[in-house]
Amino acid sequence: MQKSYKTQQKIVNVLLESIPFIRAFREETIVIKYGGAAQLNPELKESFALDLVLMYMVGIRPVVVHGGGKRIDEMLSKLQIESHFLDGYRVTSKECMQVVEMVLSGEINKEITAFLNLHGAHAVGISGKDGLTLSAQAKDNGKFGYTGEITKVDTKLLEKILSEGFIPIIAPIASGEDSTGYNINADIAACEIAKALRASKVMFLSDIPGVLDEHRQLISSLTPSSIESLRQSGVISGGMIPKLEACVACVRNGVKKAHIIDGRIEHSLLLELFTKEGIGTQIVRD
Repeated sequence: MQKSYKTQQKIVNVLLESIPFIRAFREETIVIKYGGAAQLNPELKESFALDLVLMYMVGIRPVVVHGGGKRIDEMLSKLQIESHFLDGYRVTSKECMQVVEMVLSGEINKEITAFLNLHGAHAVGISGKDGLTLSAQAKDNGKFGYTGEITKVDTKLLEKILSEGFIPIIAPIASGEDSTGYNINADIAACEIAKALRASKVMFLSDIPGVLDEHRQLISSLTPSSIESLRQSGVISGGMIPKLEACVACVRNGVKKAHIIDGRIEHSLLLELFTKEGIGTQIVRD
């Protein structure tokens, strides 16, 4: 009986510790980039859904931008369509773009939306093309094919969805010069949407603990200048480059903090938001 009482007391203490954070983030918009293992593992998918439900219930306005690179790679391989990466970005041919949109907007977006709705999260799935939410042009003058860079974010549709009490789930596909559109790196899309919505935070769920130093130890906090030093020394490379570029762009343009957290840990969102220690790496202004 005494043991049970102590366990209950620990639970109460955890709840009390979260009060200042709930108060601070209430009515704030938090953009979450959802991908990696958290998007594939059934237990982690459920954990993510429950995190969003709790965030929603305490008055936070979550906005989800999802990736889907592994599923895209599987489908491209099955259809025998070649695709490769350059500097962490997918080089997207027109044929590849059709598959990207089919997988992201047609399959993954609706699967995530349906799963969240089943857990009471009241989600609405859209593409960046809907309502011209995302507009883009070819990245680096077409060097990456139909991979684009965002030129404009129109928040009218997102604000309408949020005001009606729904969580927008966004596939990172943007409108372009024709109906084909552009494939947008999900990290960059999350950042641009966070900036446009004047979000309090942007959080990137990843398959690593956060940003690691040259000794493979977690770096708990970074600034744009320290990130540039790590890039110059080669400590960060590959797919981490666009992720950190997105973080830097966010904190330099009105978003208070960016976070890279381990999506392989159950309830990683709540651990980062509502505990003193947090997890992962936070990026703040210099």
